[in-house]
Amino acid sequence: MLITIDKRGSINLPLAVRKELGLDPGTYFDLTVEDGGNISLHPVAIYRTTRLSEQGIVKLNEARNSGRGDLPDWMRQEMQNAGTDPNE
Repeated sequence: MLITIDKRGSINLPLAVRKELGLDPGTYFDLTVEDGGNISLHPVAIYRTTRLSEQGIVKLNEARNSGRGDLPDWMRQEMQNAGTDPNE
């Protein structure tokens, strides 16, 4: 099967290949350049993770156990003070 690289450096996998492998838009691949210049693509699953400190886990459990209704005061305060950390 012959395919080309476009001016942006992208390649298109033919529809028949995508259907056969069950590849959907947004699928991630691990690309490996092997000895002799062969290129291998392997689909991979990406799972987003969130890391919480011990204090964050305590607050999360408190929120889960608080039931429905008003947010806890500490959570409203956290939301008001929310921002991004430029060091991460």
